[in-house]
Amino acid sequence: MSDAELPVRIVLLYGGQSAEHDVSRVSAAHVLRAIDPARYEVEPVAITPDGRWLRSDATVAALASGDLPDALDTSGTALEPQGAVAPVRAGQQVVVLPILHGPRGEDGTVQGLLELADVAYVGCGVLGSALNMDKATAKVVAQAAGLPVARWIAARDTELDDALVARVGAELGWPVFVKPANMGSSVGVNKAEDPAQLRAALAEATQFDEFVVIEEAISGRELEVGILGNEAPRASVVGEIVPTHDFYDYEDKYVDGSSTMVIPAAVPEAVAEEMRALALRAYRALRCDGLARVDFFYDADDRGLVFNEINTLPGFTPYSMFPSLWAATGLPYPELIDELVRLAIARHRHRQPHRRLR
Repeated sequence: MSDAELPVRIVLLYGGQSAEHDVSRVSAAHVLRAIDPARYEVEPVAITPDGRWLRSDATVAALASGDLPDALDTSGTALEPQGAVAPVRAGQQVVVLPILHGPRGEDGTVQGLLELADVAYVGCGVLGSALNMDKATAKVVAQAAGLPVARWIAARDTELDDALVARVGAELGWPVFVKPANMGSSVGVNKAEDPAQLRAALAEATQFDEFVVIEEAISGRELEVGILGNEAPRASVVGEIVPTHDFYDYEDKYVDGSSTMVIPAAVPEAVAEEMRALALRAYRALRCDGLARVDFFYDADDRGLVFNEINTLPGFTPYSMFPSLWAATGLPYPELIDELVRLAIARHRHRQPHRRLR
């Protein structure tokens, strides 16, 4: 086989050092099932909770036997990170697929390592990843870009005093939502109805990040849209999450599994078109590439569409919202993986002239 015929080597990164470690292992198992072994060579690389990079020998064996588990294993042979993502044969194209959720995976840290390794990778670059991971800074940029956002207050863990509690009551009113600024999957998110609940919610949120975001509660439906692309992104149909809990929390997402998705969402076409346009504006303003899921609240009686956040590496089981949105738009799960690989290679090649020393 000549160099030109070498299959693309996909390095599948999963696990990670955040509270979303186990979510990543499940997503990665589904991605691995969807990758066409005739088109790609796959190297599963686990990142353990303590930060070690391992070649998952159990996953390699399971891949060979065709008997993949529901969640990928995170034990195996130690690897040096930059060596793990290097080509194994001269002239071979490598694409890193980081199925990592949360800090130290989705926040620009791993993306920075991949930039230093000069390797193609799926998803946003360093700035887009970091910016969208930090909910407080993302809101500043979104507001500057003219997107409708909920009122919010950001605070550091050294600022959680009575003055902050009084400010929340005066500026936002009750109830409010409290979130770690840098976390996903609704980890550490709580609703506070009064000052006592606010203090408890702040204490929990700061277990996950030193910065917190306190938001006014928006009474509305939770709508989401998928975006694919680099310089010319496109939007999927609109979907809706219907939670069974008071809000779409971690248990509703991953423990009870009782929330439902409605695709396409039952909204007027004019609302769906407006949401897609706003999502594309957010995608560009917040420096996204490759893929993202853009989330909104929809209050039909008062506020209309309100931008919530961008998830740059959304859940990736075939039943997660992002792949489901694209399946409903005409791009099945295996073809979605192919498109993400194509976009990663295209972006890497486009950026090469800008990497050269002058």
